[in-house]
Amino acid sequence: METPVQITYRTASIEDIPAILIVRNSVLENRLSDPNSITHEDCAHFMKNRGKTWVAEFANQIVGFAMIDTIDDRVWALFILPQYEKLGIGKQLHHMMLDWFFGLDKESVWLGTTPNTRAEGFYRKLGWQYSGKYGNDEIKFRMSRNDWDLNK
Repeated sequence: METPVQITYRTASIEDIPAILIVRNSVLENRLSDPNSITHEDCAHFMKNRGKTWVAEFANQIVGFAMIDTIDDRVWALFILPQYEKLGIGKQLHHMMLDWFFGLDKESVWLGTTPNTRAEGFYRKLGWQYSGKYGNDEIKFRMSRNDWDLNK
């Protein structure tokens, strides 16, 4: 499916955090075992001190977001409301995020995700390379600047 024309993308602000948390807690895969484990304060600290966040909006509602950490060189989050999946929103946010990140002269970025999920397939399709296990129940992927230039 193609992304509806009405989707807009922008840098997130602190005021967007309540809507970002709604999106994060609505996902069907990669659910948080404790939805309160990521707080408003965690997001605000991240946005002010660790990286950058983008949101996708439809009809003045945030329907997706992406966060990247420039201290740990890690994708912290990329989530879409379930009813807006498969419209290209995740791919657009992903590309905006990595274009910005690699524009900072960074060499590589990593992320962790749950194995055998749509997210794993999404990242593999976009050229992410498996680089081992992460924690007790996730897998780790890495994207180099060179791989990004070849895959985008």
